[in-house]
Amino acid sequence: MKVLLQILKWLGIVLGSLIVIIVILVFARRNRTFDAPFPNIKASTDSAVIARGKYLAYGPAHCAGCHCGMADTAAMFRGEVVDLKGGREFILPFGVVRTRNITNDKETGIGRLSDQEIARTLRYGVGSDGRAIFDFMNFYDASDEDLTAIISYLRSTTPVKNSVANHEFNFIGDAIKAFVIKPMGSTTATRSLSNIPDTTAKYGEYLANNVANCRGCHTDRDLKTGGYIGEYYSGGFMMPSETDPAFTYVSRNLTPDKETGHLVNWNFEQFYNRFHSGAQTDGSSMPWMMFKQMSENDLKAIWNYLHTLKPVKKDVGPVRIPTQK
Repeated sequence: MKVLLQILKWLGIVLGSLIVIIVILVFARRNRTFDAPFPNIKASTDSAVIARGKYLAYGPAHCAGCHCGMADTAAMFRGEVVDLKGGREFILPFGVVRTRNITNDKETGIGRLSDQEIARTLRYGVGSDGRAIFDFMNFYDASDEDLTAIISYLRSTTPVKNSVANHEFNFIGDAIKAFVIKPMGSTTATRSLSNIPDTTAKYGEYLANNVANCRGCHTDRDLKTGGYIGEYYSGGFMMPSETDPAFTYVSRNLTPDKETGHLVNWNFEQFYNRFHSGAQTDGSSMPWMMFKQMSENDLKAIWNYLHTLKPVKKDVGPVRIPTQK
């Protein structure tokens, strides 16, 4: 019995020491910073470039879906052009994330940042202070042209003074920052769109993965880390409703599986009309009112790309389910 007690005592000491060490490391590393290149991106005053940026921000790239203020939610869902002053809260397992003010205000917005700092955040996921940003904005492989267009539009907006509170991370969030999160980086050697026709599957792949981020919601993910845990585009990602927390939305399987693929019996006309009809249920996580702005050519390109995907047999069940307590 004495020997057993001694063993338990030393086990307790070892485990306690490990816990203390882990806690110390988490608090020591949670604010670590990273280096990343500054892309050679400079805002343009060309009206066509700015118009392209506005189309992206309120359409395929759906910047307004996250960066509008909480009070502007209803207007955003109606498809109105709202100020991108930030402050929306996302309550996640690792804490509360608040979107930044991306109007051109010099005190509380991006007016204090250079074009290159903004471009680095979008391309590499590294903030102006060197911190790694959680993987919410999948613009790492957006083209130079589109990054230029978005930044050019943001520079043209009316500055709105809106100081947004910092994120609030729990211990899980701090641990993720300390050991998991890191700059994502770009994977594409060339980002020129000059040789990509508007309706090809190749251009659709670019839009779906690097602008509209269809893959980000239509692939199952771990909400604690943001990492993918399902096959691309096979759906099953559960997203609590913003407007009605009692319900959770489940993303559809968009692969061309003949039994479980959501679009398998659709034609392009149905696909186009679905996007241009807007939201059909309150609280849907899909930014329908922004995607409603997408051009026919862009939707055709995405449609063509989705038909090149590997079929994945996965029945995701109903699209709207009660939120699990």
